[in-house]
Amino acid sequence: MTDVERPAAANSGTLSHTGSFEEISKLVRDAGLMDVRPGYYTYKITVNALLLIGSWALFVVVGDSWWQMAVAVLLAFVTTQTDLIGHDAGHRQLFRTKRGNEVVGYIHGNVLSGVSFGWWVGHHTQHHNYPNHLSKDPDILRRQVIFTAKHRDRRTGALARFIVRHQAWMFYITIMMEGLRLHLSGFIAARRGALKRYKKTELTVLTLHLAVYLVAVFWVMSPVKGVLFILIHQALFGLYMGLLFAPNHKGLPVRDGDKEEWDWLTRQVVTSRNLMPNRITHFLYGGLNYQIEHHLFPSMPRSNLRRAHPLVKDYCLRNGLPYVECTMLKSYLEVSDYLAEVSEDVRRLENPRVAAQGAQ
Repeated sequence: MTDVERPAAANSGTLSHTGSFEEISKLVRDAGLMDVRPGYYTYKITVNALLLIGSWALFVVVGDSWWQMAVAVLLAFVTTQTDLIGHDAGHRQLFRTKRGNEVVGYIHGNVLSGVSFGWWVGHHTQHHNYPNHLSKDPDILRRQVIFTAKHRDRRTGALARFIVRHQAWMFYITIMMEGLRLHLSGFIAARRGALKRYKKTELTVLTLHLAVYLVAVFWVMSPVKGVLFILIHQALFGLYMGLLFAPNHKGLPVRDGDKEEWDWLTRQVVTSRNLMPNRITHFLYGGLNYQIEHHLFPSMPRSNLRRAHPLVKDYCLRNGLPYVECTMLKSYLEVSDYLAEVSEDVRRLENPRVAAQGAQ
């Protein structure tokens, strides 16, 4: 269950509390929680590399067999774990120098998983600056579902409207496309001029990754098995990525407008949700289960989030800030309930007669 009730309404203006980011930042730094952890990441990268090599070796050994569908499930898991290391590198959690983090990020993103690291850093930085902002958070803007009924006009066409009407469950279907969208993001960003650095290099590596992937699949397997393998691998990769990020902010207060009324501390805490901590969720979610701590201190190494959790939680509760924390299952139920409420709002706006009957 949640420790503190979150604000019931969106756009609720400035939240009154006695805390400050400078104060909590000092507490965290004094505890050494912003220090890099090279030993941890050396271990993490090594284990992940062995898993990745082992998974593709198994792919070769299994050959043209229907058992490759099980290998696709394994690879979806390992691919996501690879991208989580790229995520940490993008936040400069691994090294003190920008160059070291970039090297790890580009290798784990462009080379190993086929996702543009350059695009992702800009995209994700914008999300961290404006979490749950209806017109500034790219993780809000690029979803097929909507988070406020006033955005219903942005979804035209029969399929898009069907998704909005049933988004409480369609959300979990649409995120299966997240893998494909991530693979295409670099090419789309380049076309729009959003890749500011290493544009040609990124596109070359992404193209080579795609080519090697397709050649490997159809060299080892028949066309039917190969297509099914790709569908399972990419759909589960997208599903896993979507499930990682869904509990973090969905169903929490949203806001809109050009004026930012919340300071950094308020903005990050009010719009974030933690999952109840344990070693399993920490491994599966790559530390994103400590979403409040991660959003407050994006460059904090993943392994330090667990230690920061009680300190940040105590500080928030003592200073009148909501600290939303729940089980993994409850987080997904809250996301579905929120999306269902938005669907109901859309239905009422589009059918005044039903709205009038409901008011009676």
